[in-house]
Amino acid sequence: MDHKALFPQIVSFIASVHQVKHDLTKEISIDGITPVQYGILELLAVDQPMTLSQICECRDMSMPNASRELKKLIDNGLCIKFSTDEDRRKQYISLSPHGEEVMEQAFAHIWKQLQLRLESISSEQLAELPKAMELLQHTLFSTQLSK
Repeated sequence: MDHKALFPQIVSFIASVHQVKHDLTKEISIDGITPVQYGILELLAVDQPMTLSQICECRDMSMPNASRELKKLIDNGLCIKFSTDEDRRKQYISLSPHGEEVMEQAFAHIWKQLQLRLESISSEQLAELPKAMELLQHTLFSTQLSK
């Protein structure tokens, strides 16, 4: 298959991933948390600690917008900001213990929704999924490729 013919399939796949993510997370309700703030929490739950600029890049946000949203998350006790002894000027953001609990609950909800989707998949297809996801991760979705 040539690259040009593969492109529409990749675009369709990415759109489907976004739709499924929306479907899995749309019923998650965390008091006072906006979808933008949830996205930051989810990002930190998967990869922390992060700097403000890393969050901006991953969430496609401006520095002022990300700072404002992070301040709200810190004020709500969901995130913490800290520096290290090596470079006190560099600030890192991580989930607080309360933020960890909130995201555990959110991921438990996502897991239940995902289990419903997995019920209709044959055991053969289920066995192939980890290999397929690994292939996609290491070929198309590796952050090392884009740099």
